[in-house]
Amino acid sequence: MLLIYTKANTNRFSYITEVLFTSVWLVKYRITLHQDEFLAFDGLKINYSDERISPDEIWIQPHSLLFEKGISPQQTDTFEWQGYQAFFKTGGDMPFDIFAASFYLITRYEEYLPHQKDEYDRYAHTNSLAFKKGFLHLPLVNLWLKEMFQVFGFKFQGSGLPSHHSPFTIDNSRFPIDDSRFTFPVSRFPIHVSRFTYTPTYDIDIAYAYNGKGIVRNIGSFCKDLLTRKWKMVAERIKFYSGMGNDPFDTYQWLHGLHEKYQLTPIYFFLLAARHRLYDKNIPPQSKVMKRLVQQHAQKYSVGIHPSWQSGDDEQLLNKEIITLSCISDNPIQKSRQHYIRIEIPSTYRLLISKGITEEYSMGYGSINGFRASVASPFYWYDVENDIKTNLLIRPYCYMEANSFFEQRYTAEQAAVELQQYHDVVKAVGGELITIFHNHFVTEQPQWVAWRNMYADFLERNFG
Repeated sequence: MLLIYTKANTNRFSYITEVLFTSVWLVKYRITLHQDEFLAFDGLKINYSDERISPDEIWIQPHSLLFEKGISPQQTDTFEWQGYQAFFKTGGDMPFDIFAASFYLITRYEEYLPHQKDEYDRYAHTNSLAFKKGFLHLPLVNLWLKEMFQVFGFKFQGSGLPSHHSPFTIDNSRFPIDDSRFTFPVSRFPIHVSRFTYTPTYDIDIAYAYNGKGIVRNIGSFCKDLLTRKWKMVAERIKFYSGMGNDPFDTYQWLHGLHEKYQLTPIYFFLLAARHRLYDKNIPPQSKVMKRLVQQHAQKYSVGIHPSWQSGDDEQLLNKEIITLSCISDNPIQKSRQHYIRIEIPSTYRLLISKGITEEYSMGYGSINGFRASVASPFYWYDVENDIKTNLLIRPYCYMEANSFFEQRYTAEQAAVELQQYHDVVKAVGGELITIFHNHFVTEQPQWVAWRNMYADFLERNFG
């Protein structure tokens, strides 16, 4: 049992301790407001107050954030601690308030403040502290917490904490982690890192290249390909419509084979836009082809809604899309990920909660890979404006192949290195690795076959 003393157990403090000690690390803990109880406690204990009160405690001097109401600009000057960036410098046995800093990052506090949006009307990753200070590629909260328990080990020599991890190193300067410091003898304080898990997810933005798009739309596209001399696409269309070839975007059986081979449990997010415009270019949800595809996947896997770009400005449209997916799949829809990662905190999350969504997978950027909330573990969303924990489970992702290709301009070979690095750092902290791929990125077309092979090689290397 870990006992934590504080003078005021606010909603914010209660929330962040729950996230850190039940989601990131599995620690039995309790919060007390009574000094006498804290002093008499014979076990691991944290004093979260302005002054030291016991010689056998870990003292963390608080920053004001967890005791404030509302939202206001925060001073986030960073400094180096144990090889990582930290902020909210205070005093005690740790040089910063790990609870307040973790709260700031996980709740996306900075996104409530005035900020510039990118070309897709999203919070620009260049605004974020993680990007500006160079730690976007790290699950910093997980690493901080691991270092905090290392502080316990040094303070209480002879009764250190068990690591449950083999020593590892990552041969890349962007991931400077040395786990050898986290080797402790077994002690009477049971501390467990959450178990590493991997969940592959897929956004079905364009279900098929030709199938189900209708005669008028296909004839128009065929003529356009002829006029622009896109001979490969012309040949593909002829093969498909003559029955001599498959739709190139039909990679679903290939993916299914990978899932069975490596015993993976994927999630598919379907774009079911009622209107074909702007960035919403999937085939009509009412088409037999689309219905059959959704039903086939709903029978095998978990499916979620991929709310259209247009639904971000139209609540009724969002409601219609969720109901449509529910009717086609014959299942209640509780999972979502925004198309183009178009989320605005807090309005998007509040809207999704009102529509019955309980798991959300948009916590990442659509413009760069990395850890948007600086954590590689699931957590319940905290509405900072209303100062309440919600029942919306946020499951962050850190890698999307479209970011590697379109935004970061990586080759498939470079993307393979990047993806492996994210796998290694998440596994090192016992986190949950969630990746995003698209069915039309893993085709056998010449321009995409290298990406198809990259994904298959990644799975074989790590899960084979």
